[in-house]
Amino acid sequence: MAEISVLGLTALLLFFLSCAVSISDSLQQDSVLEEDNNGSFFTVSSFRYPKSQVGPYDTRYIRVDLPPWFSSLNVAMESNVDISAKSIRKISKSLLPVICFRDGSPPLPDASNNALKGLELGRLFNGSFDGAQDIEIAEQCYPMQKNISLRLTNEQISPGAWYVGLFNGIGVTRTQGKMIVRSSAFSFSANITVEGCKTATMWGPSCNQTIYPLSCSRFDNQTGSVVSCSDSSPISCLTGVETKTYALDVDGIAEQLVIMASNVKVDSNESYLMCYARFGAIASETLHDYAGDIHKAPLVINKPKVGRWYIVASISGRENRLVQGTDSSSKVCFSLNVKVLGCPVGKAGPNCGQQIYMLQAVMGRGWLTPFESYYLPVNDASSPSDSTTNFPLEPIVSNVSSLPLDTSTWTYFLMNIPQGGAGGHIHFRLTSDSTVKYEVYLRFGGLPTVEDRDYYYANQTSASRSMFFSLYNSSREKVDFYILYAREGTWSLGLRKLSESTATTGSKGPPTLVSLSLERCPRRCSSHGNCRYAFDASGLTSYSFCSCDRTHGGFDCSIEVVSQQGHIIQSIALIASNAAALLPAYWALRQREYPEWVLFTSSGISSALYHACDVGTWCVLTYNVLQFMDFWLSFMAVIGTFVYLSTADESIKRTIHTVVAILTALLALTKATRASNVIIVLAIGSLGLLIGFLVEFITKYRSYCGSAGFSMNMLDRPRAVKEWFSSLIKTLKKRFHWGFMAAGLVAFTMAAISFKVETSSSYWIWHSIWHFTIYTSSFFFLCSKIAIVNNENQTHQGADNYELTRQDSLPRN
Repeated sequence: MAEISVLGLTALLLFFLSCAVSISDSLQQDSVLEEDNNGSFFTVSSFRYPKSQVGPYDTRYIRVDLPPWFSSLNVAMESNVDISAKSIRKISKSLLPVICFRDGSPPLPDASNNALKGLELGRLFNGSFDGAQDIEIAEQCYPMQKNISLRLTNEQISPGAWYVGLFNGIGVTRTQGKMIVRSSAFSFSANITVEGCKTATMWGPSCNQTIYPLSCSRFDNQTGSVVSCSDSSPISCLTGVETKTYALDVDGIAEQLVIMASNVKVDSNESYLMCYARFGAIASETLHDYAGDIHKAPLVINKPKVGRWYIVASISGRENRLVQGTDSSSKVCFSLNVKVLGCPVGKAGPNCGQQIYMLQAVMGRGWLTPFESYYLPVNDASSPSDSTTNFPLEPIVSNVSSLPLDTSTWTYFLMNIPQGGAGGHIHFRLTSDSTVKYEVYLRFGGLPTVEDRDYYYANQTSASRSMFFSLYNSSREKVDFYILYAREGTWSLGLRKLSESTATTGSKGPPTLVSLSLERCPRRCSSHGNCRYAFDASGLTSYSFCSCDRTHGGFDCSIEVVSQQGHIIQSIALIASNAAALLPAYWALRQREYPEWVLFTSSGISSALYHACDVGTWCVLTYNVLQFMDFWLSFMAVIGTFVYLSTADESIKRTIHTVVAILTALLALTKATRASNVIIVLAIGSLGLLIGFLVEFITKYRSYCGSAGFSMNMLDRPRAVKEWFSSLIKTLKKRFHWGFMAAGLVAFTMAAISFKVETSSSYWIWHSIWHFTIYTSSFFFLCSKIAIVNNENQTHQGADNYELTRQDSLPRN
């Protein structure tokens, strides 16, 4: 037994020892992994946006700056929006909370009617987005949700500014001026973290991809500049699934980026050396901007963008060989060479035969709006004139008119939008007295071409269809368009002069003027609104928006939401419906109730004047004063009706009116349009009516309650209370005409319903009904009160006189 116990104890100790060793090993592995993860990347920036509200038809923007060495962007957002996939179709876009993403500048989903019609809201977030298949998220909009978790890596988005836009309703009515807003706000909070790679030569989502820099040298001469770059290793070899990633910085405007391989050695005729190039992010076989077999021919990129390019070399066909089970150990050796070809200063295009001009921003005198300026060539901008914001094109084009041309002539202009100015709009105008012979192309970060551009205008039937490209009143003699929310940085503008006009370039024709400016609101809100600006949540970018009048909407207030005839009908309905105030005013005057007559007359007049100003017809006083008078007198009229129904003494009524005047004035001064004010006013009116009845009851039955007749035995008290209650019912029946009271309640119910169903679009009709029904209900309530001819007072007075006479007739001791 002792041996068995010793053996059992030994086995138990060995078991616990093995468990401790395994736990120690696992903890050590976890610590190593944690050190690897924490050692490869670090937190570049972390922002926490506290709980904030987005009001009805309001917008919030959040800007995130991504440095060149960032690895991932993590966004965690919470809101009180609870929308299911089934309920999205039932909610109008004008009321739907939406979240949008955009790279480079603030998103704008409802820039025009066509953009709104073509807008397809993305699917609901299912947990989080993570992976290359969701790369298009940076340019899409989604319904706002309760929880949103988002992770984007440097394989999906490029470094620079990245924007999140929160919209509480989208559409043309978002910017329309509204008489009243009844839709609800939503709240949100967000945590945004940007992570970066610690080592400059390591990149990728997990900072585990080696980036090989290229050693470069620059050569300048009269014909241009050449930047030659090569791998630091003379020979690089790839085997099987291996890849090699290079980084190259293009510092200025260039004509070509040429990628080629030399000293290529392959061990199989079926092996190909593929090259994938991508701007701003690591290229791959599935995600790249350009691709080619550099074993056969160099990969040529015309007009490359300024910034960092990533070049990936790999052996082609490797995935197919892996699937088919053939040999995947093919080996390719090569030397990578890259050339960046540029033109001399002031030259561009093929053979550097075209002209390129730098434009200088000129701030207008008296322009107080941030970043608003116009652009002129550097020579013309040295002595600007206040009245000249454009420049002639003929002297510039004549410099290249003698060049041999096959099809067209290009003239380029460079303009820079400063940091923080991404909330502005590029406005381009080209005017001529004859037919315009130019096509216009714009591109960010590089020179535009016919095939490679961001925006373009060729003629009235051929132009960009982007939601951020807004064309205005262009004709054969004029080109006028805006680039909405243009991203900050260098923009290139290319004017392509068609070959058919080259025969007349030498002759003097009508001048062609070019105007290029950075504006805050397109077309100054089309003269139908006011241009306002605000800052994003980080305070790094100012953006502009239009606040339109009652009849127009859209991003630039150019869309007529209410026609002229409809506006006239709405104005007449809102103003004329206040004539219903004559009904209670007439009755009060007939009954010689002069305070009520003044109150209802003043209420109707002030409401009519306020709505006349609100619809834009005529403002006899300032808008704020008229709004205060309308709401204050309306509140007083409603409560005055309740007080009138009571039969309290005049001194009590005056006291109630004084208190009510103070309370309603405070309500009218602080958020007069909130819906809860109606409930508060009804509560105050009901309380005033109740106080009036209680004062009357206490005054009338004070002597009765203290008389000897009331001090009866316990058996008689229930009968007395019953008689008192019956007497109270009879008194109430005698006090009111209950037919008028019922009519008043019906009219008041209709007023409550019309107030409840009011929306921004149907406000005019339902509020007009509100005017009519609320004044009509006051009229019926006033008519329901029966005038007391003091019969009861005379009866009580006679009884009191009799009682005094009887007391005087008694013998005195």
